[in-house]
Amino acid sequence: MPIAVEVVTQEKLIFSEPEADMVLVPATEGEMGVLPNHAPVLTTLGYGELVIRKGRAAERFAIYGGVVDIRPDKVVVLADTAASSYALDEAEAESARERAKNQLEMAQSDAEFQHAVHEMRRAEFTIRVNRKVRATGPSIRILAEDESENS
Repeated sequence: MPIAVEVVTQEKLIFSEPEADMVLVPATEGEMGVLPNHAPVLTTLGYGELVIRKGRAAERFAIYGGVVDIRPDKVVVLADTAASSYALDEAEAESARERAKNQLEMAQSDAEFQHAVHEMRRAEFTIRVNRKVRATGPSIRILAEDESENS
């Protein structure tokens, strides 16, 4: 029996899979594995990598906060921000890290400092996820219908 998975940001539904085998969720209390018939859970998300597995295929997302609603037959990830980890741009993240470093040095208020810390953390996480995806080598992705037509 599979489990349905949806990944939603404030802007739109970015991923939907009606028949996943397993979901690895980056909850704030730690990574959580979810299989079909999981007990209902509502918890917050930290910065982490969401992994959706279907057979040998896996789809990965960099998640930057939010909440996840887990039900026995469905997982709904309501992310503050999310991006496919296959589409992350390490050069852009390195540039963002440098900008955040400069903002940290020039921060004149607590709010500016906290914003710079948040941006630095996000950039460093993006770099880590990108390197992890590259290091794992080629993998089979779960593609949406519109993606598979363009391949």
